[in-house]
Amino acid sequence: MAVADVHLYTKVLSKYKNRSTQSLLEPLMATGFPVHTALKALAATGQKSVEDATKWLHSHCNDPSLEDPIPQEYALYLCPTGPLNNVLMDFWRESKLQCGKNKAHNIFPHITLSEFFTCEDQKVEGLYEALKRAGDRFSSCFPAIISLSLHSSSTYIGLFVSDGPANIIKSFAAAFATEAMVLADCHIKPSTKQLHLTLANKFSPHHQRTLEQLAKSINAKQSCQWMAALYSRDMRFVHYPVLRALFQYKPQNIDELMLNPGDLLYLDRAEPADICNGWVIGISHRTGCRGFLPENYTEKANESDTWVKHREYIFTLGSGQPSKNQPELGMQLRNPNPLPRNVAKTPALQLSWRTATRGLLVIRHGESVDQVFGKSWLQQCFGADGKYYRADLNFPSSLPNRKNGIKDFECDPPISSCGIFQARLIGEALLEQQVMVSCVYSSPALRCIQTAQHILEGLQLEQKAKVCIEPGLFEWTKWETSTAIPPFMTRRELSDISYSVDTTYKCSFPLSSLMPSESFEDYVNRCSETIKHIIGSCATKGTILIVGHGSSLDSFTRPLLGLPARDGNDFAQLVRKIPSLGMCFCEELEEEKKWQMINPPIKMLTHGANAAFNWKHILLDS
Repeated sequence: MAVADVHLYTKVLSKYKNRSTQSLLEPLMATGFPVHTALKALAATGQKSVEDATKWLHSHCNDPSLEDPIPQEYALYLCPTGPLNNVLMDFWRESKLQCGKNKAHNIFPHITLSEFFTCEDQKVEGLYEALKRAGDRFSSCFPAIISLSLHSSSTYIGLFVSDGPANIIKSFAAAFATEAMVLADCHIKPSTKQLHLTLANKFSPHHQRTLEQLAKSINAKQSCQWMAALYSRDMRFVHYPVLRALFQYKPQNIDELMLNPGDLLYLDRAEPADICNGWVIGISHRTGCRGFLPENYTEKANESDTWVKHREYIFTLGSGQPSKNQPELGMQLRNPNPLPRNVAKTPALQLSWRTATRGLLVIRHGESVDQVFGKSWLQQCFGADGKYYRADLNFPSSLPNRKNGIKDFECDPPISSCGIFQARLIGEALLEQQVMVSCVYSSPALRCIQTAQHILEGLQLEQKAKVCIEPGLFEWTKWETSTAIPPFMTRRELSDISYSVDTTYKCSFPLSSLMPSESFEDYVNRCSETIKHIIGSCATKGTILIVGHGSSLDSFTRPLLGLPARDGNDFAQLVRKIPSLGMCFCEELEEEKKWQMINPPIKMLTHGANAAFNWKHILLDS
């Protein structure tokens, strides 16, 4: 052991003799880890166990900052537990579901007791002792009931603590700061502002009414045990967006990150100008390594998902025990009060998907053959004699006859066998949830029409429902590789091969009006006019199904929600993240004469890639 390590180790043990740090530190050092990196691992894992710290050290063996003396940042929060917390988490879920994510969703329900502060790794044990001493001092006088009142503005909604309990809580926070100064040499600024629990922050003004109605349904008098909790975060990534990996990714190049499902990543916004579309640079929370990663393998995560909970002090109910005519706390924990169903924006029972109102389900088409086999797929499955043969099981068993032969497939490809399976699976799920589809619309692209047909088969409606082919639903023509609009199959041709197509439908946007390489403004206007026509034409209660392209999920819902069009570059980035059969759902609010986006009636479809396999090359040649 180096002389510096021995000196630091001696200081730590002399200050915290008979405390948990020693029992955790000695096994780590016995396996060869230097004392400063062992302390860093303990601080990064909340000093929970030797196993957690050892795992952290092994995961961070290639972390370039492992030797850097950068301490964690800490903060003290007062968090509700029990029935009140259950109700608040219900509000968190409902508000995010109905109004999208706002700044409050980044952190769990809490009252801030201190600003973030730093503490050297070898002194963290002093923070734990400071929390215990301050908690013990105030446990007998801590308010049994904390009165919370709702306050709202155009950008903020929260529950404010009444003055009496607030003064005691602030005194507790100040006592913790004083103890931490003595025991851990930390300079802490306890909260001096009016104490509050944020419900929503920095949201769109048009969501204020919905959020207020949800907030008013919260019973702030629910039984609650309050918990003072000490959390830490990595101070280097405070302002970095956080992503969560959805799938495993094995690096193909040395500058790429390994991803495991559930990995948390800090998104580096300082990206080089030459980075490929769809790729971002991130730092792995699990390993500390930095590299490129495919953005569509991730989803947005919460800031607090990367935080570490170190210690907590739970204040007992004391004199605030429920009276005999009140339910006991244990019973409340097992049976939390849900949000009332009469809140105007709360998603209704499953019945509402079927009959109570109108809904709009927008779905991207299933996997197409060119997505899997590239633009050269025609050369792979057509011989010199011009006959189609199935070069891979993921090619469809047959292709429909086209007016100009195989040439028409170049810009208007069919869906693959997996695409057919995907579409039928979606239809079966809609049938299982008893979703009543009242109207079906499709882009004129063959891949969309086929997807709609197989969804209807899954719904067992192929003999009853007809697909209305609407040219206005076609994707932005600027993205077409051809300089002309693809030669789509006619409704009569589709009907002749037994597709359930409405041959009498009068489209909103004639096919002849589709212009190659249209401007983004023209595309946005086309989408707006088309969705207005569809909504106006299908007044029947039930779900309007639109099968389109990845772009459809955004371009046909924003006009309906009263939102402005996105910037063209942002729009392109968003569309790249929408997978095959990606979907979104909008529900009509009749009384308010507007629509809102909520959870679709069925779950999403997720699956992995299956690469081409040549047994001869792999098993014999190697």
